[in-house]
Amino acid sequence: MDGDHILETRNLTKEFKGFIAVKDVNLQVRRGSIHALIGPNGAGKTTVFNLLTKFLIPSGGQILFNGNDITRVKPADIARRGLVRSFQISAVFPHLTCLENVRVALQKRLRGDSFDFWRSETTLRALDGQADDLLDQVNLAAYRDIPAVELPYGRKRALEIATTLALEPELMLLDEPMAGMGHEDIDHTAALIRKVSADRTILMVEHNLSVVSDLSDKITVLRRGEILAEGPYAVVSKDPQVMEAYMGTGHA
Repeated sequence: MDGDHILETRNLTKEFKGFIAVKDVNLQVRRGSIHALIGPNGAGKTTVFNLLTKFLIPSGGQILFNGNDITRVKPADIARRGLVRSFQISAVFPHLTCLENVRVALQKRLRGDSFDFWRSETTLRALDGQADDLLDQVNLAAYRDIPAVELPYGRKRALEIATTLALEPELMLLDEPMAGMGHEDIDHTAALIRKVSADRTILMVEHNLSVVSDLSDKITVLRRGEILAEGPYAVVSKDPQVMEAYMGTGHA
């Protein structure tokens, strides 16, 4: 494995009872980059993500993270190694404040993987400084004491990114971080992703090609479970096969 690549897949394949959802996907994610995995609905993007984070077991092929074969490693061990996924559906505790949500994630630093809601307030207060730093990173300092349920949608996604950052990812997997957003929220979230990518690698699944145009260093386009095209936006967006895949979908 090339030392410049933090994540690599070799002929990654997933079959469901005769249906091949992902076929021979060879992905190389460069360390320190923002890499987008895109494609129309049903292209296999989320299946690839589920394979990378071990929520699904590959039918064939290999997954390498930092040069180590993690194909058979359990999901919790993947996260411990620094490959952390943020979920497509906003995964925060609605009735906890922003600060409390981030503190829950920070408990990993106290107790490995267990989240203990009954920990004493004194113990948890020791995490306030780190939690405030993370909220500041995602521009949520002003929302510190507001319950997550009261946040606008875009801010909720920012909180989710903060809780993901709390797990100290080396490689952060973002599953459609801009789904369901208007233009203003998309711009804010794109700026936020760019900001938090400063000292880590990001692999993001997106449905919409134009959303990742200014954000991604490299784009991999999937169609029917196979890689259709790969490269920077300027190259990928002009690829005739990509244009055809997106034709009539209104997402090109």
